Amino acid sequence: MPSHRDPSAAASVIAPAAAPAGAPAGIDPRGPRFGAAITATLLLATVVLAVAGADAVAFWLLVALTVLFAWGAFAGVRRHPYGLIFARLVRPRLAPPVALEDPRPPTFAQGIGFAVTFAGVILSLLGVEYAAPIAAAIAFIAAFLNAAFDFCLGCQIYLLLARARIIPGT
Repeated sequence: MPSHRDPSAAASVIAPAAAPAGAPAGIDPRGPRFGAAITATLLLATVVLAVAGADAVAFWLLVALTVLFAWGAFAGVRRHPYGLIFARLVRPRLAPPVALEDPRPPTFAQGIGFAVTFAGVILSLLGVEYAAPIAAAIAFIAAFLNAAFDFCLGCQIYLLLARARIIPGT
């Protein structure tokens, strides 16, 4: 199963020295995975809190995660708090990455996370029972796949849309 970090996957991975024409400079592909691990943990906590009856706490945690997804989607993964933590505290302790990654697929994935969690927040405010934990569970699955298996579902959707020329490609 090809990853968005597979060089054959629509050239979404770029060599450290060069980026495709028009593409933003690359990012360390371990950064989004680091952020996905934190996000998956917080989303799982949201689901557990909701199931345990702490609906208000689960709701506000989902609101906070929605804001973080929006931050990553609109400001980009480099400016996301998890990206900054990774760049300043984690990456200096690691060997340099073998290749850099185009930041557009992970940024798009943040947008999908935002859409899912925002829907959960809005539906919860409208009184739809279980909207928050269901939205958190859906987002958790995607974040867990990225954190545990290096499979970014949102990045795959980006690549499919780019191949279909629905969005600008890499």
